[in-house]
Amino acid sequence: MLDFLAENNLCGQAILRIVSCGNAIIAELLRLSEFIPAVFRLKDRADQQKYGDIIFDFSYFKGPELWESKLEAKPELQDLDEEFRENNIEIVTRFYLAFQSVHKYIVDLNRYLDDLNEGIYIQQTLESVLLNEDGKQLLCEALYLYGVMLLVVDQKIEGEVRERMLVSYYRYSAARSSADSNMDDICKLLRSTGYSSQPGAKRPPNYPESYFRRVPINESFVSMVIGRLRSDDVYNQVSAYPLPEHRSTALATQAAMLYVILYFEPSILHTQQAKMREIVDKYFPDNWVISIYMGITVNLAEAWEPYKAAKTALNNTLDLANVREQASRCAAVSERVHAQVQQFLKEGCLREEMVLDNIPRLLNCLRDCNVAIRWLMLHTADSACDPNNKRLRQIKDQTLTDSRYNPRILFQLLLDTAQFEFILKEMFKQMLSEKQAKWEHYKKEGSERMTELADVFSGVKPLTRVEKNENLQAWFREISKQILSLNYDDSTAAGRKTVQLIQALEEVQEFHQLESNLQVCQFLADTRKFLHQMIRTINIKEEVLITMQIVGDLSFAWQLIDSFTSIMQESIRVSPSMVTKLRATFLKLASALDLPLLRINQANSPDLLSVSQYYSGELVSYVRKVLQIIPESMFTSLLKIIKLQTHDIIEVPTRLDKDKLRDYAQLGPRYEVAKLTHAISIFTEGILMMKTTLVGIIKVDPKQLLEDGIRKELVKRVAFALHRGLIFNPRAKTSELMPKLKELGATMDGFHRSFEYIQDYVNIYALKIWQEEVSRIINYNVEQECNNFLRTKIQDWQSMYQSTHIPIPKFAPVDESVTFIGRLCREILRITDPKVTCHIDQLNTWYDLKTHQEVTSSRLFSEIQTTLGTFGLNGLDRLLCFMIVKELQNFLSMFQKIVLRDRTVQDTLKTLTNAVSPIKSIVANSNKIYFSAIAKTQKIWPAYLEAIMKVGQMQILRKQIANELNYSCRFDSKHLAAALENLNKALLADIEAHYQDPSLPYPKEDNTLLYEITAYLEAAGIHNPLNKIYITTKRLPYFPIINFLFLIAQLPKLQYNKNLGMVCRKPADPVDWPPLVLGLLTLLKQFHSRYTEQFLALIGQFIRSTVEQCTSQKVPEMPADVVGALLFLEDYVRYTKLPRRVAEAHVPNFIFDEFRTVL
Repeated sequence: MLDFLAENNLCGQAILRIVSCGNAIIAELLRLSEFIPAVFRLKDRADQQKYGDIIFDFSYFKGPELWESKLEAKPELQDLDEEFRENNIEIVTRFYLAFQSVHKYIVDLNRYLDDLNEGIYIQQTLESVLLNEDGKQLLCEALYLYGVMLLVVDQKIEGEVRERMLVSYYRYSAARSSADSNMDDICKLLRSTGYSSQPGAKRPPNYPESYFRRVPINESFVSMVIGRLRSDDVYNQVSAYPLPEHRSTALATQAAMLYVILYFEPSILHTQQAKMREIVDKYFPDNWVISIYMGITVNLAEAWEPYKAAKTALNNTLDLANVREQASRCAAVSERVHAQVQQFLKEGCLREEMVLDNIPRLLNCLRDCNVAIRWLMLHTADSACDPNNKRLRQIKDQTLTDSRYNPRILFQLLLDTAQFEFILKEMFKQMLSEKQAKWEHYKKEGSERMTELADVFSGVKPLTRVEKNENLQAWFREISKQILSLNYDDSTAAGRKTVQLIQALEEVQEFHQLESNLQVCQFLADTRKFLHQMIRTINIKEEVLITMQIVGDLSFAWQLIDSFTSIMQESIRVSPSMVTKLRATFLKLASALDLPLLRINQANSPDLLSVSQYYSGELVSYVRKVLQIIPESMFTSLLKIIKLQTHDIIEVPTRLDKDKLRDYAQLGPRYEVAKLTHAISIFTEGILMMKTTLVGIIKVDPKQLLEDGIRKELVKRVAFALHRGLIFNPRAKTSELMPKLKELGATMDGFHRSFEYIQDYVNIYALKIWQEEVSRIINYNVEQECNNFLRTKIQDWQSMYQSTHIPIPKFAPVDESVTFIGRLCREILRITDPKVTCHIDQLNTWYDLKTHQEVTSSRLFSEIQTTLGTFGLNGLDRLLCFMIVKELQNFLSMFQKIVLRDRTVQDTLKTLTNAVSPIKSIVANSNKIYFSAIAKTQKIWPAYLEAIMKVGQMQILRKQIANELNYSCRFDSKHLAAALENLNKALLADIEAHYQDPSLPYPKEDNTLLYEITAYLEAAGIHNPLNKIYITTKRLPYFPIINFLFLIAQLPKLQYNKNLGMVCRKPADPVDWPPLVLGLLTLLKQFHSRYTEQFLALIGQFIRSTVEQCTSQKVPEMPADVVGALLFLEDYVRYTKLPRRVAEAHVPNFIFDEFRTVL
């Protein structure tokens, strides 16, 4: 008969593929459960109010048209729905595919069973497959994995969340229309069961059997599988546990499978008392907490409460007398074996001869240890006991008391056992690899000794006083031949023969009175020793390693181990060298990966990599979590060093008087620093002692672990300092901005200095780490802040700055800003608000309009540069860009509303347009025409002014930031600045040349050069924010003329001052000149240059017409509005860096030259 798992056995391969797929699905469900978008839970009020109308559960399917029509009635809901779709479709699709695979799994299994029954697989029936050892295992596993899958889905992804995700997928994806989509079946299978994994939640009636019945499964198959599991030792585990008291541990895997599969036939649990008695007596006589898959634990006392037969059968086990007996026995065993293990672990105890002579004893000790650890860990776990259930609490208390449970002692036992196992395994692997070579060596030595003795009795060898004895000579020669003829491959015969040879050598010593000659005795003893060694060596079997692997399984603790984290960390803090012992424990935990990966590997499935990656990744994250205590402790010491270095230790001057030497020596504080530094280096040593280890399929390098740990702790502390340092009180009389920046700067400098100080003691590249991590924190916060302005948000798992190993913490927002960078930006905008301050361009300073006190100046940006570095300024600049875009978009929608939809405004503009054309001419009676137009459009200006001023204010800030960045770049990295400037000039020259002659080269579409160089130029401040295009625009009617009207409407509010230029007339009606000019300039830049041309022409016409009118007076003088308009043109030319002839095209140059002298 063909091997069931052979590649050409279709029946075996089909079921193997199904089981392999089942393990992969469970890993995917566990992986996804950590990525459920929070909105689907609708936990907090804000989410409910915002998304409540677009996230539906299955009630949606009762009348989808009704819900959709509600949505369509409100455009803002449609917009939100569209945004929600863009942000979540990717992750929702991934969840849907996982749900679909659960349904496909059971459909495939049912199809396989039908094929078996219909005889599709030649010579194979359900009965014959169940008779085959592999077939029996796979069929049991297939059904069990389906049950585990359903339980995992319900435990990890709540029913309501599943429903909301499925409805969202149904609404957002195109799959719903396709005919082969089995959406309905998936929804039926995964609709909410009412179960909640929250502690204290009530269990729904008939759960989980009604859930397991949603897709019917062949009943005879279920009952045959249960029959097999009840009677057989499906995995032949009992041979690894010969002792009868270990039987329930030997059959634990099978017991877990039986527990899950019984829910497919709940009548056994309810009514069949005899069967339940048999199951409990065989599998649960001494245990009631079991692990069903990768550490998911279940307490049978709670799980079987609703089932009469199961509950009655379990009563014997849960009787307090039995609980007491099991707990006391376990306590006694663990005490006894712990002493044994500690004895074995003493230096020099586990030698090769000792191990080879005592294999059974060592294995028994290992079995006892592992069984005791398993029983104690499972039965004392908090997760397995609902604190609200009185009976469970009573059983648990009884267990804790009688087992004299102490988590530290249990953890110590686990550590020692893992270490003991690790040493034994390594020794056995070494001995197995050297087994044949050693055996041959001993054989050769023994045979040579015999040949030498034969020579001695030949009388030729001058060995003192040995007479010639031909019989003995021949006999020893024969023995030598016999030893040489021993065959390694036939170990049984060789073993027997070796024993006979040893007896013969003992006899020859007695019968031939050879004791009198010490040298001959020595030769005989040596040979006997070599023969003994040969027997020992031939007994090294691989079975021992396999037994150790089975016995040492720790998969039940996959989740429970977390409860020991604090103990592990405490012991590392006390003694960092503890890490080497922990390594063995982590490797023991890694053995849990064999369970899900075995079948995937056998099936050669492509899922092998992703599943092993997931479980190995989980384990490595846990290792990182435990070892994080080392960087934490290091940073605690670092903080003390910072304090000492910044506050206590005085800098020694270059020259000092002899009698002051003692004061500067400061032996106390310096000793303290040395002590703390030593403590830090000891911690580092601890982690580096843990050699490079393969955990699952991930290689863990301790140096990398240490560096990641240090980075993680640094990120945590710096992020917290930034968050806490930049919280402002908007009601403060004077702004807290500068003092807070100075304080934060000192904190950051402290971190930076001490981090630099410590690098040599820890052997890391501190400056590199500091720059990388601080830039990552700031960039991530900028990205999160900018998400407010984006439709398609960047989620954490998509962000290039966020990392799973070194996560950047998120803090709850304290105001409208999401992060510290937003708070900083809004505080700067608040204190430089054009309504309350006046910006003097030549001084780069803002003054208060009323008190004329300085509010802030360009020093603010050098302070930010000192505190947050280039990344901080750059991030601030990016955020301001987003804000400008938002303001300009708001402006456009406002323009639509107050200008284009208002009849009176439209008519006024039409009349004015007719009055002023042609633009080259002079408007007669200009004052009247202009001022009547301004009066009729009076109501639109306040909103217009506010929008323009906001944009102008942000542009001033962007200019200041570019200036500061460029200044520091030229100082700190002059080569970079020079290279960038030249490259930029060269590129622009090439591009201009291309536009004049298209045959010359130009960067192609897919070339990212221009895009990348822009990022560099902005970081070095080599750019002009005023030339940027922020938004795309359509043509707008009357746009130049309305901007012209707006400008001349504002001029009366301003007056010219010889020292300061244009300033506000009345603080009560504030208008600030620089933001006004820059705001208008930026706005016009967004449109076609034709509009700017017309706008400048209108101003020129206004100047010419007004001057024309005033010359008819007796004493002509320059009207104030004309001065304002001329200054606007001057500033316009200055800011845009255009030649002056642009303005002179519209205004005669003698007016330009002379107007200042007239003032």
